[in-house]
Amino acid sequence: MTSTIFLSVVIPAYNEEARLPGSLKRIARYLGQQDYLSELIVVDDGSSDATVEKLRSMPGTFGTLEILENTINRGKGFSVRRGILHSRGEYVVFSDADLSTPIEEVEKLLPFLQDSYDIAIGSRALRESDIRVHQPWYREGMGKVFNRLARALKLTPFSDTQCGFKCFRGAVAHDIAVRQRIDHFSFDVEILFIAAHLNYRVKEVPIQWFDEPHSRVHAFYDAVHMFRDLLKIRYYALKGHYD
Repeated sequence: MTSTIFLSVVIPAYNEEARLPGSLKRIARYLGQQDYLSELIVVDDGSSDATVEKLRSMPGTFGTLEILENTINRGKGFSVRRGILHSRGEYVVFSDADLSTPIEEVEKLLPFLQDSYDIAIGSRALRESDIRVHQPWYREGMGKVFNRLARALKLTPFSDTQCGFKCFRGAVAHDIAVRQRIDHFSFDVEILFIAAHLNYRVKEVPIQWFDEPHSRVHAFYDAVHMFRDLLKIRYYALKGHYD
């Protein structure tokens, strides 16, 4: 085992006192079984519950855990960006706090990065994807509409931009993060748009996925803001902010 951190795991969290400890135990157990050094970073997005207090009351439970705290709720995109910029790993993966994609699925993404790709994204939309529990029909439908709009605006060619499981070469993750401007849920599209703009190679990979019934996404309310943010990405691109 070398002294270099091989993998950084970034988890954005908002009001996750109930679910997050169990997810972090699973991640820490998995990372502890690997023959490489790793780090686990939680970015708490101004939670109003006891998320941070609960994690701090369990020292040593989650291995090499670092907790970054946003003083106010800034959004998932902001939190992922902050975690990435704090990371030190040769590779960086971010994952949703509910582990709707099991952490073990990173083993499907890393080989592409160790080959010739710069980014590998988990996808629920490919033929080989293993969806164990589907979203409600209205959320799946809105996701498809969102993806079609992102494609119509020529922001991304990918089938699933919103799966919260993406892995990067560390230097690539930092290069993209310093250019990000979207703080909320459309940040995934922005990441992929910036990647294409900078000529990074991206691989869409089928993964296993379970719907989490207590999702923090409010389908109709958040959809309005997500669609607005797609237009912002196009505007920022025209202004040269991603150069």
